[in-house]
Amino acid sequence: MPLANKVLYEFGRFRFDPADHSLSSGGRTVSLTPKILEILLVLVQNGNRLTTKEELMQRVWPDSFVEEANLTVNISALRKLLGATPDGQQYIETLPKRGYRFVAPVRELRDPEPGAGPSESPDSAGAPARSPEDSPSPAPLREKTAAAGPRRYLKVLAIALLAVLILAIAYFTHRLRIVPAKSVPQARRLAVLPFQNLRGAPGDDFLSFSLADAVITKLGYVSSLRVRPSYAVRKYTSQNADIPKIASELNADTLLTGTFLHEGKTLRIAYQLVDVKSTEILWKGGFDLEYDKLLTVQDRVSQQVVRGLELTLSPTERERLEVEAARDPKAYEYYLHGVDLYSRGDYTTAIGLLEKSAELDPNYALTWAHLGRSYTADASFRLGGEKQYKKAQAAFERALALEPQQIEARVYLANMFSDTGKVEQAVPLLRAALQTNPNHAEVHWELGYAYRFAGMLEQSAAECERARQLDPGVKLGSSVLNAYLYLGQYDRFLQSLPARDDLPLVVFYRGLGEYYKGNRQQAAEHFDRAFALDPSLLQSQIGKAMSFAISQDRPKGVKMLRSVEQRTIARGVGDPEAIYKLAQADALLGEKTASLRLLAYSVDTGFFPYPYLVNDSVLDSLKSTREFSAILDKARQRHEAFKTAFF
Repeated sequence: MPLANKVLYEFGRFRFDPADHSLSSGGRTVSLTPKILEILLVLVQNGNRLTTKEELMQRVWPDSFVEEANLTVNISALRKLLGATPDGQQYIETLPKRGYRFVAPVRELRDPEPGAGPSESPDSAGAPARSPEDSPSPAPLREKTAAAGPRRYLKVLAIALLAVLILAIAYFTHRLRIVPAKSVPQARRLAVLPFQNLRGAPGDDFLSFSLADAVITKLGYVSSLRVRPSYAVRKYTSQNADIPKIASELNADTLLTGTFLHEGKTLRIAYQLVDVKSTEILWKGGFDLEYDKLLTVQDRVSQQVVRGLELTLSPTERERLEVEAARDPKAYEYYLHGVDLYSRGDYTTAIGLLEKSAELDPNYALTWAHLGRSYTADASFRLGGEKQYKKAQAAFERALALEPQQIEARVYLANMFSDTGKVEQAVPLLRAALQTNPNHAEVHWELGYAYRFAGMLEQSAAECERARQLDPGVKLGSSVLNAYLYLGQYDRFLQSLPARDDLPLVVFYRGLGEYYKGNRQQAAEHFDRAFALDPSLLQSQIGKAMSFAISQDRPKGVKMLRSVEQRTIARGVGDPEAIYKLAQADALLGEKTASLRLLAYSVDTGFFPYPYLVNDSVLDSLKSTREFSAILDKARQRHEAFKTAFF
């Protein structure tokens, strides 16, 4: 196949090389964004011919949601870059309602590839052509070649082959040189901040977080975005947007900020999409709607984000971003209230409002997903127990029946499966969710959580680290990277914890890490701090009992543990990992019988990290007993079965 010459374009004082993605003027390179470059190429190729807006949209954004305003913005930016022609005109003329025309004369140059023959560019048009008489006669050449014999023929053939090889190397070197410019850009790291309540009416405050959460949920299916989860942005609800500071804390390169104003039956929304590095506003807009059309906010804002970032969507992603079907307005308002209350830790009230939402509109899958999550949290953290777990599973199943590909329901259900001893059912759900969006940080984290329960500790750490690469704030405050603790990497475990002293679960685990390192007094201080922050949290109560063990106050520690055990077992509370820590506290207090009983219960109900059990120094006092050997054997069998099934 013959090699095509590279095409260059000259106009005014500019030389444009599309293959090199470069525009130069007087030896100076003019920086172009990819889309501006593509627009310029279409215009110069069409020359003085009209280029319609439809043609530009189709050629520059063939598979993206892009509004005409985006084209206008890019044309304006291109005009500024080019400036004026030598006679003082704009290079690009606008033909109202029709399109654009490139008014400057364009000269097309053919730059030959290395080894190619002379080009017939305008620069060589004046050179005299060689006549046939000036060329050597072909007949003497054939005679000379024949006289040279086979050796001469082989030499000529070798030279010809070498020339072909040089041309091929030059061609592929050129191709490799331009490929990086066409490679897929790194996924945007987007944080959607809570919308600010301009009117300040307390009754509307729930919209601040819940509207942002709705947009985050909608965009969570776009694989070319890494969207920070709702819990990561919750703390910015009542803050003014200090963009550089917030972006740094969230490790985001793009922020969506917004405001809302609720007056009577009208809700006014305004928002802007900001590129953090350049501090440029990529997109801004606003709209008014009737308050009972709250559901449309997530659709309109999400689609504008996709347009503003010029994202290319798969057919499935495009379908996910389509406008939601109409919903009962009151049901959706209850849903938003429930989401906000869950984020505040008020699971009981959240359940009540989400149940009301489901009664009014039983066909909204997200309501059932969040209701299931609220039931699960109440069951585990507030000792709601088996009754709430059953309700949670029914809610998740309802959500998936309505929307089988919903990531939220899959993640929440998988988390519940892990907490209730069914990690073998959690893993397929999570791996399927990664097929929908491989860049979903929370899915990777939950997969690491399930692997940890099954004793796949290295794999667990790898998944959790992958989650934090995608989103450094993933699950901070609500879960910890325990795999490092169980692997005996105590310093690394402590370093992985968020540097905060107001999160009881994190403070408890900081105490546990210090205990393993032998810093008993420091551990006790952390355990006491966690209990002071939230005495109703199961882990806080376990930590307080461990603190009693450290201070040699055995009676108080035993009394606390028996109370916790009675409530936990009687109510059918899951989370066998927490039960394991109850067993550890009993072991520290010298309660061997209780410790072995709880340890067996933990393994039987789904916590079987066999490598951890073998090496856990907290359980050393139990390891010489036959009961411990039997428990260890059960854990080993299930661990090996899991490993065979999934690895």
